[in-house]
Amino acid sequence: MIGIVGIVIIFAMVFGGYVAAGGKMGIILKALPFEMIMIGGAAVGAFVLSNDLPSIKHTVKDIGKVFKGAKWKPSDYRDLLCLLFELIRLARQNPVAIEEHIEAPENSSIFGKYPKILHDHEAVEMICDTMRSASMNYDDPHQVEEVLEKQLEANYHHAMHSSHAMQSIADAMPALGIVAAVLGVIKTMASIDQPPEILGKMIGGALVGTFLGVFLAYGFIGPFATRIKAVVDEDAHFYKLIREVLVANLHNHATNICIEVGRQNTPHHIRPSFSELEEALKAVKSEAA
Repeated sequence: MIGIVGIVIIFAMVFGGYVAAGGKMGIILKALPFEMIMIGGAAVGAFVLSNDLPSIKHTVKDIGKVFKGAKWKPSDYRDLLCLLFELIRLARQNPVAIEEHIEAPENSSIFGKYPKILHDHEAVEMICDTMRSASMNYDDPHQVEEVLEKQLEANYHHAMHSSHAMQSIADAMPALGIVAAVLGVIKTMASIDQPPEILGKMIGGALVGTFLGVFLAYGFIGPFATRIKAVVDEDAHFYKLIREVLVANLHNHATNICIEVGRQNTPHHIRPSFSELEEALKAVKSEAA
């Protein structure tokens, strides 16, 4: 919703100010389709040229993040802590019983309580792989933390590709606008024998290309890239929480302490309160009993 509000403000302020200053929309609207074909088409072509098909699909999908915001909400962090609590407690009470949950999480009664987390391949894989490694005596907390950190960095780098791709196009848009404007000037020079009022309109139409390139770059594509980066950064905290809790578990802290370590390392605006988490954990314990 906030993304739509931003778009409305951009259009209202730019074109509202232009009209209020006495500008006429007719010349812009007349030139817009042709300039948009040149600039937008060139931008799309450059984007396709510089990315492979999976990256293109990934970027198109990530545009939705501008309007949807972060995937993980505060309630999801609470659910994640409850899930990790159940898994760690079971692994300590019955190391054999935990195997069915980490080997086939899609059939797990524990993972099944948290469908949103279960459907996230990255989160489930990180949890299951780490707990499986611990059951195979790969339980040095420093080595495991290093492995998880590298995994997080790789996943983050992949998630940031959309932002980088869109920023590259944003950087190119002003230059593409100049290309369209130059073509308009060439067209104007070919009609130099026309009256001044006609030449003025033709030059104005050519300048629409420069305006459009700069407007799209700094008003839309650049902010889209920045917003996608902000959402990726926000969602990265979810996976960092998994790392914190699982590493604390390998240090053989009490289960409640492991969960509290994860809670305290979560940014304040998405961190469940101590009392809220305590109530959720009590519900988990009573259900298990």
